[in-house]
Amino acid sequence: MKKAAMFIAFKGFRDEEYAEPKRIMEKSGVKVETISTSKGKAVGKIKITADVDKTLEEINPDDYEILALVGGPGALAELDNEKVRKIFSDFYFKSKPIAAICISPVILAHAGLLKGKKATVWPDGKDELVKNGAIYTGNPIEIDSGIITANGPLAAKEYGEAILKLISK
Repeated sequence: MKKAAMFIAFKGFRDEEYAEPKRIMEKSGVKVETISTSKGKAVGKIKITADVDKTLEEINPDDYEILALVGGPGALAELDNEKVRKIFSDFYFKSKPIAAICISPVILAHAGLLKGKKATVWPDGKDELVKNGAIYTGNPIEIDSGIITANGPLAAKEYGEAILKLISK
């Protein structure tokens, strides 16, 4: 069984960007584990909660086919740090796919993973992507060299479908 890890802020992840891709993957038989900074019930920006399966300290990235970041107001505050950047960098340099939606592509940019690659992000993050060498497109979704980026809640369904397609190859 294929497995995906979805990284969310413990407080303030974007509901649709978590729920829709998770639903799409699980419907196709992918086991989705929720990763965050603390155990318990993470709280979305709007109304949903999510049970956290593992913390950043507990995750073994080698157990997954893909690592995916969810956006929302808490994403940069909680997940834009050396630990998360290292997890995603190490994983990507093993030729495994990664994904980020909304503002969270900024985390990949800060890790140096978007340099020279086409990418998109929530409009507030455009300058950070460009400053860190990404080729910003402004499209709802981009896939370049095993990295999926999407620009926000309206792209959540397409983001989930792109993740599924990438790990089904």
